[in-house]
Amino acid sequence: MNVGRLAPGEGRSRWPAVLLVLGVLATWEAWGRLSGAPSLFFPAPSFIGRCLARQLSSGEMGRALGATFGRLGWGFLLGGAPALFLGLLMGFSPRVRTFADPLVAAVHAIPKIAILPLFMMVLGIGETSKVAVVAAAAFFPLLISTMAGVRQISPIHLEVAHSYGASTPRVFWRVLVPGSLPLVFAGLRLAFHSSLLITVAIELVAAREGLGATIWLAWQTMRIEELYASLAVISLIGVGFNEMLVTLERRLVPWHFSPEI
Repeated sequence: MNVGRLAPGEGRSRWPAVLLVLGVLATWEAWGRLSGAPSLFFPAPSFIGRCLARQLSSGEMGRALGATFGRLGWGFLLGGAPALFLGLLMGFSPRVRTFADPLVAAVHAIPKIAILPLFMMVLGIGETSKVAVVAAAAFFPLLISTMAGVRQISPIHLEVAHSYGASTPRVFWRVLVPGSLPLVFAGLRLAFHSSLLITVAIELVAAREGLGATIWLAWQTMRIEELYASLAVISLIGVGFNEMLVTLERRLVPWHFSPEI
């Protein structure tokens, strides 16, 4: 299946993006040193880097990352697993889709951070309620993308499979699941970033540890370099997960990529 194949040579080299980032950092560094801009609000990247190194050596950043990854990992897993299953089922079965789609549309529209107080009343003020909100943030993007991935598969592929005597379970696992993988990976990316966003938002308002809590404390104490350092770490988490997904997708969905030239 060649649905949504990338253009030839796409993703061949990361150097243009790397050079662009280095250029932005160099410009920022020069502007911070030469323009006289207040370092309190616009610290140079070198100063932010030293601050991040200090946080890592002291263990402060490690503790914050551990708390954030704990909430993010459990929420992503608990929200993503049922989203994959239900998305495949909704894409495969019109009856299930007709029944569940209005419920999905209604609940998906609610901002996930807005249900934190409700979850805290029901599940308590501990980690369970925070993880539940992160799971809700991961659930809907992956569900919708998976359902769309199944529905975009051409009926011809299903007819060919049935004509060769494939049973319904075999069609499900050998045709629908592989055929939906490109959009499933897109959904994983959206779900992860939604989960990360909600995790940090929760930590800003209802946690003592985590990257969000570190950002909030840095703002309260006007340690702006620590705020920038935490934002840089969040960006690196997003880039790292994206690269991991791209590598995994190239292995599992090779037909989705054109040969590099």
